[in-house]
Amino acid sequence: MYSVIQPAHSIFAYIVLAILFFASVNAISGVVSKRVFKAKDLRISLFALILSHFQILIGLVLYFVSPIGLDAAGNMKDAALRLTSIEHPLMNIIAIALITIGWSKHKKEESNNGKFKKIALFYTLGLILILARLPWANWFN
Repeated sequence: MYSVIQPAHSIFAYIVLAILFFASVNAISGVVSKRVFKAKDLRISLFALILSHFQILIGLVLYFVSPIGLDAAGNMKDAALRLTSIEHPLMNIIAIALITIGWSKHKKEESNNGKFKKIALFYTLGLILILARLPWANWFN
């Protein structure tokens, strides 16, 4: 099971990062240009939210079946194992929570610029957290 889920999690991560980056850039450009928040903007943000939630679900399944996930959680002296067993999952859970908060806050916002601001802030913070704790060494092996 690990041999199927791990590559799926890694490959799908590229898609999620691209869509999340696109949603962040779209929201930032909406703030800067002060444009109207349209259905297209809603779909981009919603698609990024859904894909990031799907990715975290794959990651949580992987965490429990992986030899470098839950089984390695007590090994704090090894930086690579600490990254994959503690830091990466925790930061990604926080990042997905921020993205979800941004989505929820944008729905309550009345102004177009406010909607873009909420999404730009929370989606970009989530993206930065995800990028900060990616196991880059594992991606390029």
